[in-house]
Amino acid sequence: MANPIPNLFRVPELKEKILFTLFILLIYRVGAHITVPGVDVGILRQQFGALEGGILGIYDMFVGGGLSRATILALGIMPYISASIMFQLLAAVFPTVEKMQKEGEDGRQKLTQWTRYTTVILSVIQGFSYAAFLNTTGAVRDPGFIFNLTTTVTLTVGAIFVMWLGEQITERGIGNGMSLLIFFSIIEGFPAAVARTWESFIAGQIQIFALVALVVVLVGITAAVVAMTMGARKIPVQIPRKVVGRGRIREGQKSFVPLRVNSAGVMPIIFAQSFIVVPGTIAQLAGQTGGFLDLVADIFQPGPVYYITYGLLIVFFTYFYTAIIFNPVDLAENLKKQGAFIPGVKPGARTAEYIDRVLTRVTLPGSVYLALVALVPFWIFSLFNIQTFFFGGTGLLIVVGVGLDTVQQAQQHLLLRHYDGFMKKGRVKMRGRSRYV
Repeated sequence: MANPIPNLFRVPELKEKILFTLFILLIYRVGAHITVPGVDVGILRQQFGALEGGILGIYDMFVGGGLSRATILALGIMPYISASIMFQLLAAVFPTVEKMQKEGEDGRQKLTQWTRYTTVILSVIQGFSYAAFLNTTGAVRDPGFIFNLTTTVTLTVGAIFVMWLGEQITERGIGNGMSLLIFFSIIEGFPAAVARTWESFIAGQIQIFALVALVVVLVGITAAVVAMTMGARKIPVQIPRKVVGRGRIREGQKSFVPLRVNSAGVMPIIFAQSFIVVPGTIAQLAGQTGGFLDLVADIFQPGPVYYITYGLLIVFFTYFYTAIIFNPVDLAENLKKQGAFIPGVKPGARTAEYIDRVLTRVTLPGSVYLALVALVPFWIFSLFNIQTFFFGGTGLLIVVGVGLDTVQQAQQHLLLRHYDGFMKKGRVKMRGRSRYV
């Protein structure tokens, strides 16, 4: 188990999951290169180049260049993520939605259906805004109502299809479907980003000191994300001595409960970016005549307001997502059922309060650390005038974080398979009958 990579395809179940995930991702990337009818991609890319430094450039990174090429999957998974965030926030405000989350499988299925319907609505809004934006670029051969209608329908269907692909990966593949779709969309721009950076260096637009700083930032962010993902606060747990079987005594044991510094993983980054990108992109696409939409578009451009809003949203969603995936009450009840306890803390409600207090304290530096790692590259690239969005803190955080999460899931499958094989390895005959040990 020291090097599990050679064993990935030796486990039939894990092999099927990996191949299925790769197949779905291949379909997604093929669809992300099919242009909507009636658009001249060459003209669009020339017009889009002037907007890459803003919020549209960030959105384009998340969808693998779909906006700059006007593809049928240009909206990507972002409408679905926005809808998911919306209902998770509503659960904290409306008891009906919260009750639905706790009703088990039926409630979750109903909530999933509502999320899908909301995704369709958001896709229609974003699709129409993008179609209206395309009409202003001069890249549309026959602009007008028919083009707006067909483009809106095409993009909405594409967004629904991407949503379905993400759900298939989550259910039948390996890893989180939403995260992996964004992951592969980002890394697709890696070769082009490297080429643009090298061309800028050769042309003298980037100095050697700036290039060295870029490499240092890349290595530093990667190391910081790995350290943050692996870091944990260990809460000691005492398991008392028990009498099991016919007079056998199981000695007491000391163990621990690991509370990760960043239990939410990379999801706060995705949620925060989606929260900023979607309204900012709609405003920038549709706000061509002045007024409120132009004001919204200006607010969400990279700058002081953008950085402060982005950092605060990362901190908020770190706490929010941690509260969703980690329940101190359930953990305290499980410890109580097993007879385990935290030294110096009463079992039950006091244990839940203690775990919640520790988790809150641990999450604070983790969330601030996550926000700083996401924002520092923006400041460095602005200082050295490096416009290579793949190397931004957001993109690199997502790539490293999703990669680590997926590898950990694969290792868990291998570990379970390893133990199953160990348990079924031998056969021992007892009193004339065969039993497995």
